[in-house]
Amino acid sequence: MFGYPLNAWYVAAWDHEVTARGILARRVCDRPLALYRTADGRVVALADACWHRLAPLSKGKLVGDEEIQCPYHGLRYNAAGRCTHMPAQKTINPSATVPSYPAVERYRYVWVWLGDPDLADPATIPDMHQMASPDWAGDGKTIHAGCNYQLIIDNLMDLTHEEFVHSSSIGQDELSESSFETTHDERTVTVTRWMRDIDPPPFWLKNMRDKYPGFSGKVDRWQIIHFEAPSTICIDVGVAKAGTGAPEGDRSQGVNGYVMNTMTPETDRTSHYFWAFMRNYRLDSQLITTQLREGVHGVFGEDEEMLIAQQEAIDANPEHEFYSLNIDMGGMWARRILERMMAAEGRA
Repeated sequence: MFGYPLNAWYVAAWDHEVTARGILARRVCDRPLALYRTADGRVVALADACWHRLAPLSKGKLVGDEEIQCPYHGLRYNAAGRCTHMPAQKTINPSATVPSYPAVERYRYVWVWLGDPDLADPATIPDMHQMASPDWAGDGKTIHAGCNYQLIIDNLMDLTHEEFVHSSSIGQDELSESSFETTHDERTVTVTRWMRDIDPPPFWLKNMRDKYPGFSGKVDRWQIIHFEAPSTICIDVGVAKAGTGAPEGDRSQGVNGYVMNTMTPETDRTSHYFWAFMRNYRLDSQLITTQLREGVHGVFGEDEEMLIAQQEAIDANPEHEFYSLNIDMGGMWARRILERMMAAEGRA
């Protein structure tokens, strides 16, 4: 029910977490990885288990320009995962290798591919260009979520829960009252919702006043949720002064942000949830960047509490069948895409 495809790119870490000074241990799709950088800055992702006695390589050390040394008996491996040194003997067993996984640095993240390496095309990394664009500013964090990654996808594909879970910040009655449109193709799903001539909730009123001091009045609000397989969701959000043309494409009288989310399965019941909030106004203000990061972090903390409770309920009721409402349309299409990907790998 909650599996994950392997022929896909997943974020293993923020780029700043992987250094040439140490080794980062991270579990992705239930596979322990040892992540590090070579002397020339290239990111390496090896299986975190020595060929000899399965000692975790992440507990070892970096040697020379690109090698990692096992902490138990000192075997060394290069970036391709091939053993280059065995203590006390000159002959190296030709089978002495550990898996080396394709790794790409893009959009401030380190992406890894755990499936068939011949299929690992960097061009299929989900689009998160706002993370690296000079036209956008922002920051984010990582949540180690105690739930399956698909539950987070469900949460983000239907934002009507904001009315009930986030009533003090971004929630309002109009979320459930407004209509929405869902479109999809083989790898993406988009859910579009507009709320016209409404009072801005506290979060968006503050953002409007950051750009327009003393602002008051009605706004047009939008949420455009874009899912890209297997687990990246970028949400185009914002408000503009009511009646100034935002629904028709003119957002110049408003504030626009992107909630960038990408979820990586750690195990069947835990996830690495990487997120950031990017904005296209007051780009030079570190104060606003910090306020937005911490504000969104608080909102997501409310989601996390609900998702953990949901996972516990699922574990306690393993035979329960999920039912869907109209608001679940986006999440349903995302699940169908994941099911097709897993079926193609024989993992359904």
